[in-house]
Amino acid sequence: MTVTSALIIGGGIGGLTAGIALRQKGIAVDIIERDPTWSVYGVGIIQQMNVVRAMNDLGVLENYLSHSYGFDSTTLFVGPAGVQEAKFDTPKLAGPNNPSNAGIRRPDLQKVLGEGAKANGCNVRLGLTVTNMDDDGAGVDVTFSDGTTGRYDIVVGADGVFSSTRQAILPDAPKPNYTGQWVWRYNLPRPAEVDGIHIFAGPFNGGFVPMQEDLMYVFLLSEEPDSKPIPVEGSAAAMVARAKMPPPQFAAILDQITDDAGVVARPLETIFLEGDWSKGRIVLIGDAVHASTPQLAQGAGMAIEDGLVLADELAKAATPEEAFAAYRTRRMPRVAHVAKNSIRIGDMQMGKIEPFNVGELTGQTIGLMVQPI
Repeated sequence: MTVTSALIIGGGIGGLTAGIALRQKGIAVDIIERDPTWSVYGVGIIQQMNVVRAMNDLGVLENYLSHSYGFDSTTLFVGPAGVQEAKFDTPKLAGPNNPSNAGIRRPDLQKVLGEGAKANGCNVRLGLTVTNMDDDGAGVDVTFSDGTTGRYDIVVGADGVFSSTRQAILPDAPKPNYTGQWVWRYNLPRPAEVDGIHIFAGPFNGGFVPMQEDLMYVFLLSEEPDSKPIPVEGSAAAMVARAKMPPPQFAAILDQITDDAGVVARPLETIFLEGDWSKGRIVLIGDAVHASTPQLAQGAGMAIEDGLVLADELAKAATPEEAFAAYRTRRMPRVAHVAKNSIRIGDMQMGKIEPFNVGELTGQTIGLMVQPI
């Protein structure tokens, strides 16, 4: 391994995971985050069996599970009557004594990964962006927005779907695409019967995800004409209005969605780079290269796995370029499956394509995710 230092641009899920993984390989890591308060956007997140395995590999599983609600089962309800069509458990990839899946508040996930990054020796700097990068072939000279500079063996762009790092190194790469859907999320008390994820499909699409003993988040998908921001004022009523033909289980909770400030709604915007994921000593991970919609609940999981694989390849390769090529090759089958099929499900929900068997696709996805990364 020739890499001894790395700069990670972006202090979110992917960047923090990559930081922990790189430190485990003995690489010095600086992480910069543009948000000076390191605030977290979102309500909760479901993380499937491959993510629980990754948390174990990162050495943060105990802390992670102490902040989350672990479960094994997924229950599918279909149609306006909310008829249970299927209930199944998924494999336990982090050992028989740990859950298969977990729901966790996004702020708690950020806390767990942030603590893990710092405990492993990552240097985290907030309120910073990159104003210039000069890759001279032997290293990358970086100038930051506060006027300071640094030199690194590699730079990792983990700065999301609207990545400035991607724009800097791959200006001709595809731009993010709005799919036509929004996802709406809201926290509510968890009923005892929601002891795993509950999915509601057709014509209403939404679900319940447990996050703590006394907390779950609910979500629903809607079609919207554009991706313009929705005002906070009136957003609770707007979310309720989007619940068209809800099954009785979801209809029963709609009167609890009352706090505008508690609604988190965002447009679904995707990007997938079929071509290069790197240039020279600068590489992209996570949503910067393969942002997906939430239909397969694997977007964050793919970013987390990216960091582990990148660190593994850097430890084995003779050069960064060789490591980046091997990283892309290993990651492509999994991330392509998630990115492309998540969009397919959304297109079917919007009537853009003919219906297909989502259950069969879900089985294929689980089969792929249980494989080693």
